[in-house]
Formats: sequence, C-alpha cells, structure tokens
Amino acid sequence: MPAKYELISDDLRRQIATGELRPGDRIPGETALIERYRVSPPTLRQALAVLRTEGLLEAKHGIGTFVRAPRQKVRRDSARYQWEKDRVHLPEVERGATGSTERDTGVTVNDLQFSARYEIIESDERIAGVLEIPPGVRVLRRNYRTMLDHEGVPLNLSTSYLAYDLVAGNPNLLDDANEPWPGGTQHQLYTVGIEIDRIDETISTRPPTAAETEELDLSTGVSVFVVQKRTIDTTGRVVEFSDVILPGDRTELIFSTTLRRWEL
Repeated sequence: MPAKYELISDDLRRQIATGELRPGDRIPGETALIERYRVSPPTLRQALAVLRTEGLLEAKHGIGTFVRAPRQKVRRDSARYQWEKDRVHLPEVERGATGSTERDTGVTVNDLQFSARYEIIESDERIAGVLEIPPGVRVLRRNYRTMLDHEGVPLNLSTSYLAYDLVAGNPNLLDDANEPWPGGTQHQLYTVGIEIDRIDETISTRPPTAAETEELDLSTGVSVFVVQKRTIDTTGRVVEFSDVILPGDRTELIFSTTLRRWEL
C-alpha cells in the first residue's frame, strides 16, 4: 500500500499533468495542504520534497512553493554513437543540419545555443592515466555547453580531453571558433585518420556541487549523473576522455542490450 506522502505527491503530480496546476502557479500553503490531506507536517514536507527532486516544484524562500516550468527532457541511448559514426562520411551540409543533441532532445539546431572553450593544459595523473600518456604532456581540454534558447540553462556540463599531439595535425581542431563542428567529435577525429571502434561509459550518481547546482539551475535534492566516457579507436587506443554531468531531473538513460541466441 502506498505511503501517505506518496499519495499526496501522486495527487499533486496529477494536478500538474492535467493542467489544474500550471507552471508558475503557487500551490496552497503548508497549513492548507495539511488540512486537505489530513497528514502531519513531516509527511507533507516529504511529499513536496519528492516533487522538488523530480523538478516539478520549486520553493522560493519567504514566498512559497511554485509549479516549475518543465525542462527539456534528454534521452540518451547507446545507439547515439553509431548514429554519429554513420554520419562521418556525409557531406558537410548534411552533418551540419543536426547533431547528437538534436537527436537526444527532438529539437532543431535553430532552437539551440552552443558554446565551446578550448584550453591547452598539462595532463595531470588522472587524465594522463586514462589517455595512456605521461603526466605533464600537453592536452586539449574542451568545455562544451548547449542550451535551449527559451531556457537559458545548459542541458549538461561536458569537458573533453584529447592528447594535443593526436589532433595537432589538423589546426582547425585546435580552434574553438570552429564549433559546433558538423558531425561532432567522431568527424573531427576522422580528419586526422582516426576511426572509432567503441565508446566505454561509466555512470554514477552523486549530489551536485554548488557550482553545478547554480549552472544547471537544480532544485534542492536533485542529484546528477556523472558519465565518464572513453572513446577508443580501432587500434585499442583511448583517443578522447570526457566528463559529462547530466541533471537527474531531466535526463533519461536508455539501455538496450541484444543477447546472443542459444545454440541448440
């Protein structure tokens, strides 16, 4: 049997879904909700906390709790990387018409704002270990942010690392003014003769840092997915490593695994 707080959160969630409560509406105060649902203050607060964690409500200190405007959902599945690889040999005009973000969200390139910042740094022990290079070797660090025009909040926080000597053969790959690059990272690597064999991702969750909470505009209680992505070429070499921070209230990770048939 559902707990009392779950019944309350279910009812408020239904009101939001049906439009009885609309984005920007202030929900009734704590006293009124306690009387309506005949529960204790801790039970009500638990129910509201669930909806804040889901990104449906936001509390404004000293004012009240409001229905939050829905954020763009992002659905990431493992097929996105094969989709990107299949596009490497397409003409530039086709590659530039859409990208992985548009695929994951269903929006168009005209709905998005994109920014990239490149820096050449010396690899620390962590990055050197992943890229299998000595510490202190030059690395191209790339910070990416993509947001919807009407939201003004990044869909994720992405930091990518490439060994400098690996990509220096194409000077265009060292200039962030060339972003967004038609075809993404796989096409960039293709221009220096690299074909991707596989992508390995390690996914965990944790509470966000204060900086992540502010930049992603997270409600209290919302966790983030942390994706550590290793891009491996056909020789078995790690050619790129990325840290990607995904907001837990607007991200779905979809996995589909095909199993081998039994041999009868």
